[in-house]
Formats: sequence, C-alpha cells, structure tokens
Amino acid sequence: MTEVEKNEDMLIQDAQKVFLIEEQGLAAVRERIGEEFVKAVDLLFHCPSRVVLTGIGKSGIIGQKIAATLNSTGTPSFFLHPVEAMHGDLGMVMPTDVVIAISYSGGTLELNSLLVSLQKRGVKIIAMTGGLHSILAEAADLVLDIGVPMEACPLGLAPTASTTATLAMGDALAVVLLQKKKFQASDFRWNHPGGSLGERLKVRVSEVMLTGNAVPLVNGEETAARAVEVLNDKNIGAVLVMGAGEKILGIVTDGDVRRSVAQGKVLSRLSAADIMTVDPVAIDGSMLAVDALSIMQRREITVLPIVSEGGRLAGILHLHDLLGKGEFRFLV
Repeated sequence: MTEVEKNEDMLIQDAQKVFLIEEQGLAAVRERIGEEFVKAVDLLFHCPSRVVLTGIGKSGIIGQKIAATLNSTGTPSFFLHPVEAMHGDLGMVMPTDVVIAISYSGGTLELNSLLVSLQKRGVKIIAMTGGLHSILAEAADLVLDIGVPMEACPLGLAPTASTTATLAMGDALAVVLLQKKKFQASDFRWNHPGGSLGERLKVRVSEVMLTGNAVPLVNGEETAARAVEVLNDKNIGAVLVMGAGEKILGIVTDGDVRRSVAQGKVLSRLSAADIMTVDPVAIDGSMLAVDALSIMQRREITVLPIVSEGGRLAGILHLHDLLGKGEFRFLV
C-alpha cells in the first residue's frame, strides 16, 4: 500500500469512527426513552397555543430545526433566542405555551437566566439535556435525557454525537405527535404550498407512475424464484403477479419473500402466486398524488398498483416517485 493509499485509508477510518460513535450515542438515547417522553408528548399534544424552542449556540441551531419540523408536521412552533428573549422577545411567550429548552450540559448561563422569567409566566418547560442534575433539569417540568457516552470530536469539545441525539429526539417528538394527531399528507401539503414537494403532490398519479418495462411483472405460474429476480432487477420493493386480461392477481413484496424464506420455503419449488399477497390495494391513475400518499401512509405501504377502467393494469406508483427520490417525470 502506498503512502497516499495509507492516508486515504486513515481518513476513511476516521470518518467511519465518527459514524460509529454517533450511532452508539443514538442507541444509548433510544434505550432510555420511556415515561418522561410519553408525558412530554401528552403535554405537547394538549398544548392550546405554541411550542417554543430555545437554546444557544449549537443547541439553538438544533432547536430551530426542531421548530421547523414541528411546524411542518402540524404542531405550531417557533424558536426563541435566550438573549433576545431577555431583551423584549419574551413578549412572544404566552402562559399557555410549552417551552422546550435545549442545553446538553444544562448549565448554559444565558438559557438558565431565562428560566425564572418563563416560570413566572406559568409556562411548562421540557428540558432536553444530558445534565440530569443541572439547573435546567431541576427547573423543568419534564426532562428528556439526551446524554451520550462520548462526543465524536476527538477533543471532546465540539458538540457532535450530542447534537445528533438532540435532533433525533426532536424528530421523535414530531413524528409521534404527527401520528397522534392523525396528520395526513394532505395536511403536509397544506403547510408546503410553495415547496417542490407541494408541487409534486398536486399532480395526478398518472403523471408520476412507472409504466411499460419499468413495471415489475411476473405471471402467476412463474416460480417465486423468478419473482425475486424481477424484484432485484426493478428494485422498487415489489413485483406484480399478473393473470389473464392484464388483471392483477396479487403482489410480492420484499416482506413476502423474507417471510417465506424464514418459514423454510424453497422458492424454486413454489410459484409466485404461492407467496403473493392477494388483492393488493390499487388506485385509479386520475387520483391526485397527495391522496395516493395518504393511502400509502394509512396502509403503511410504499407501492401502489395503478389500474384503468375494468381493472386493467396501467402502471405502478412508488413512494419515491411522490417524494422526489430518483427521476420525477411529467407527461407532456
């Protein structure tokens, strides 16, 4: 190995170590999620006004992102800078608001100076901190533990694993609230009228579905092993099993294959029809993309067959075609 290759190898190893440390940090925080998290979700769910995110430095930047995620998923929120709050912006906070205060140490002077004023206003405070015995933790009504074993920074100074864990905790709150509020794709579109995602969800399914050779198909009499080949070749996580008259008999997904293998079935001895899910959910191509996304969300699926009048196959729609991963096609 040349000196250049050795240096490149060391860089790759250093980068991989960062990922490993941050993964370990996320795992540690994940394992501690429990009753306090449930109480925090309940408090946020019943908040009659806004959720206020506050923090300074890197924690403040993470707080801004969490506020943005909460807003787009149905929980009205805003970010309040602790220093600006003490110089007039505190007037934005109402007694009915819930404050999520972020400080990894829990000892951030600028943030803790704000706590007394928040308490006087009667707001509930949720702390995101690794300092469980800190001033912030003691002042809060609820504490979400974001402590990580170590930072990815070799000096142990730059917030790295801890900010990743904080961001993940914010995402967890937003997603759980989204589900608890039964927030739908149509609601998401309502909050993103000018975004590229909003534009994508306005189109008809027929404009973004896969057609022709791009559609993964097998005959019901072909082997399950052949279905797996097509599954791998087309790479959208499913294969449609077809019968006479271009009618869909069923669908074989990655999950169907895994379950069959786990049960000890020999795929080469079975037909595609033996392992398929019969009568899959199918929609008409005239449906709006936003409505198709809602169906995927409710059914917890990522693929929808598209049929024309009479139930004949017209195409197939994958979640990625709606959310913009891969090629997004408009018919002209």
